[in-house]
Amino acid sequence: MSLQRIAAVALRQFYLMRVSPARILPLFAWVAIDIVLWGYITRFLNQVSAAELDFVPLLLGAVLLWDFFTRVMQGVTTTFFEDVWSRNFLNLFATPISVGEYVGGLVVSSIVTSTLALFVMLVLASAVFGLSYFAYGLAFMPFLLVLFLFGIALGVFASATVLRLGPAAEWLIWPIPALLSPFVGVFYPLATLPDWMQVLAHALPPSYVFEGMRALLAGGPFSAWALFFGVVLAVLYVVGAGWFFVRVYRHAVRTGLLARYSAETVS
Repeated sequence: MSLQRIAAVALRQFYLMRVSPARILPLFAWVAIDIVLWGYITRFLNQVSAAELDFVPLLLGAVLLWDFFTRVMQGVTTTFFEDVWSRNFLNLFATPISVGEYVGGLVVSSIVTSTLALFVMLVLASAVFGLSYFAYGLAFMPFLLVLFLFGIALGVFASATVLRLGPAAEWLIWPIPALLSPFVGVFYPLATLPDWMQVLAHALPPSYVFEGMRALLAGGPFSAWALFFGVVLAVLYVVGAGWFFVRVYRHAVRTGLLARYSAETVS
């Protein structure tokens, strides 16, 4: 595996952003809007609630973590979609680049863009609303790791889905974070969900993140083993997504799908 080819995929995305401010703005605009909107909602809840509960870390912190996960996933899919929109797959895979190197480039692009988005969210949340996770030190890193790995897995899986079904399937990808959010307990404990939703929730790594963060913020017992299980589960999702992408790519090559790739759905 060539690190130069992996870097080349990520570098292409950098060049696209450098010449197009419209590609840079979404990295910061939507996360800033979410932080500001939920920040003032939490302030309002603190003012009207009689409970001795600080909603800022509870809700705004959850928004920050979920937005980070969303940016990680979209960091992968957006880089992939650039090749879809420009119909660049034949040019790309006519080079010596391997599937692993290409996916690696998608991941590197996601790391850069999601890190920038996380930095903006942390600055806004800390400077405007006094939210800071730095007080937890290294304890905060495993939570981010689980969300990062699961975001990468979903991004790779979503990219493979579009590669298999065609560009018309793109609309299936954007709502994925919103569809998952009720099951992982972003804003509420999993115990509030019906039994069948709890079963699905325990199969999703982010549920261990938000349950763990709520326990940590409440000063209650925190299960490090549950978070470790979330990490292991996220790694398994990454491996499965990589396997699925390779299978879809081989199918696309074998059936001539790459050569027929267009703006219409392909079968």
